[in-house]
Amino acid sequence: MKRKLTADATMPATVKKIRAAVYTRKSSEEGLDMEFNSLDAQREACEAYIASQRSEGWVLVADRYDDGGVSGGTLERPALKRLLADIERGLIDVVVVYKIDRLSRALMDFAKLVEVFDANNVTFVSVTQSFNTTTSMGRLTLNILLSFAQFEREVIGERIRDKVAASRARGIWMGGFVPLGYDARDRRLIVNEAEAALVRRIFEGFAQTESGTKLVQTLRAEGATTKRGRPFTKSDVYRVLSNRTYLGEAMHKGKSHPGEHAAIVPQALWNAAHALLTISPRTRANRTRCQTPALLRGLIFDSDGRAMSPTHTRGRRGQRYRYYVSQSVLKGSAADGPAIARISAGEIEGIVIAQLRGLLRQPEMLVGTWRAARGMAPEVTEQEVRLAMERIEPLWDELFPAERTRIVRLLVERVDVRAEGAAVRLRLDGLGGLVRDLTAQGVAA
Repeated sequence: MKRKLTADATMPATVKKIRAAVYTRKSSEEGLDMEFNSLDAQREACEAYIASQRSEGWVLVADRYDDGGVSGGTLERPALKRLLADIERGLIDVVVVYKIDRLSRALMDFAKLVEVFDANNVTFVSVTQSFNTTTSMGRLTLNILLSFAQFEREVIGERIRDKVAASRARGIWMGGFVPLGYDARDRRLIVNEAEAALVRRIFEGFAQTESGTKLVQTLRAEGATTKRGRPFTKSDVYRVLSNRTYLGEAMHKGKSHPGEHAAIVPQALWNAAHALLTISPRTRANRTRCQTPALLRGLIFDSDGRAMSPTHTRGRRGQRYRYYVSQSVLKGSAADGPAIARISAGEIEGIVIAQLRGLLRQPEMLVGTWRAARGMAPEVTEQEVRLAMERIEPLWDELFPAERTRIVRLLVERVDVRAEGAAVRLRLDGLGGLVRDLTAQGVAA
């Protein structure tokens, strides 16, 4: 049974009252919810000691100073701060603890506490290590005991660090923030398939665009988010690209070990992305600007039905001019070739994109697209298809060149170049597939 000590009315008037405060601490929260826990055991021993000093005028102060689940390696403890505040207000004459390391495990921290005690004429007493800080012998004993307490703390820290290093060397997941693409279960990393697809998408997108800025723009346009649910930044992208966890490896202090978890990114894709990371962003940006993809490769034909192939020439100052040239010219039969055997790539691509965006706005396209999309995903509604098609056009300006090329190949079946203009034939099944993907990603929402 706990005892509450108060001032004894029968105490002789000549005995000076000494106000004693009990401080208790426990590092972990385990067992704190029990009816009688470690803090209670410490307090009971300290109260018994104070009771034994009643003849000397010792009385227990009413306030409790208990820190549960707080390390002794820091002074940032709520109850300890209250104790120090009451000491500076002159409300306490002696601090009683069960053991010295309950107050602090660090020699420097304890020296700071002793300075506060001395400045306010407060004595420090350890119940199980009978001494106080008012004598030189007590101070010597205090320093010796505190040195051993700090030594024990450092040994425990080294043991924990060695255990972590050994576990990481075996590829065991030791906790921490779970990277995108995985879930933590039973102290293991389990592949999250939806997130893993996004991780591979980031690696592939970077390998295609060679630009973190363009990749971020695309990811944001698609509504992709990080593990914490916020839009991607360049830092997030580069953090994903540099995380060797995706190769199935466990890292510890710069060293890589085979992990217990499955890899998400193939080695070849990792190598392709990291080969680009060795190139400065400015060099990559300049190179990307010079590498405009042939948007209509394999899709464009002359008026005679023969394919037109992409080619380019260089100007006197190194400018790059792109063209589509009829196969009749390339094979040396230009004499009987079509009226338009050579056309500017930028011009024809602009015409096709303008026609494509115009066709997407036509009401009659909605019905055909809905039928095509419904054939692939019966649950897709007409409203969802309409909203998705409305989003395709503004989304176009946010896409990087490689993604635009993919969409054009998905939507365009054929482009015929004639003297009067270009005729674009669409693939409704491709348009339906694109709308289905956008709907699944929530773009239409």
